[in-house]
Amino acid sequence: MKRALLVIDVQREYFDGAFPIRHPVGHLESILEVMDQARDAKVPTAVIRHHQPDPESPVFCKGSEMWQLHPEVESRHRDALIDKALPGSFTNTDLEDFLKSNEIDTVSIAGYMTQVCCDTTARQAFHRGYQVEFLSDATGTLDVSNKAGSVTAEQLHESILVAQQMFISDVIDRKEWSSRL
Repeated sequence: MKRALLVIDVQREYFDGAFPIRHPVGHLESILEVMDQARDAKVPTAVIRHHQPDPESPVFCKGSEMWQLHPEVESRHRDALIDKALPGSFTNTDLEDFLKSNEIDTVSIAGYMTQVCCDTTARQAFHRGYQVEFLSDATGTLDVSNKAGSVTAEQLHESILVAQQMFISDVIDRKEWSSRL
C-alpha cells in the first residue's frame, strides 16, 4: 500500500471567515499531527486550496485574506499545492497526475468540510480505483441550516462518516492512521 495524504481546504475562511468549523473538537490539531506524521514517514502530501470561480465572490475569493491557507498548514511540509474551484479535488486539477507520479494506490482524506469537499474527493478517488482512508478526527464541519432543514455539526459529521464507511472509505481516526504508516 502506497498512500498520499490529501489536506483539503484548511483555509482561513474556516477559522476567521464565513464558515467556522466547530466539530470535532481538536480538528486542526489532528490535521497538523497527521501532516507531521506524513512528513516523518515520507508519505507524499498534497495540500489542496479552494477558490470560487467568481472573482467577486464574498467567500473563498482567490487572493483574499480568507482564501489563504491556515498559517500552521502553510508552514508545514507539502509535496504539492493544488488549487481547485469545485468541491472535488480531482476536477480540473493535476491531483491525479501527482498521485500517479508517486505510484499512489491509497489516499488519506483530511480537511474541510466533511460533507462537501472531503466527501466529494473521497468519492472521486474511489471511482478512480484508489483505496480511501477518511480520517474521522482530522476532518471537520459546522452546523448547517438552509431551506432543506437544519443539522448539527455532530449529526452531519457522523452521517457522512457512516455513509463513507458503507462502501467508499475506511473511516479511521488519526491514531489508527498513524499505526498504518
